[in-house]
Amino acid sequence: MKQGKRPNRRQVKELEAYRLNPANWLVERDSTTEFVLIHRFSGKTRTIKKGA
Repeated sequence: MKQGKRPNRRQVKELEAYRLNPANWLVERDSTTEFVLIHRFSGKTRTIKKGA
């Protein structure tokens, strides 16, 4: 599994649109249609679609 990076400003807006706390999530992969997140503490992954 890849290491996650801190979300940038655009990604923070997307996370807030999905009612997720950006402080708890790291971005593993960011493609044109979706991005894959890793929870900071539990290590669980979540894939969300862009343009909520």
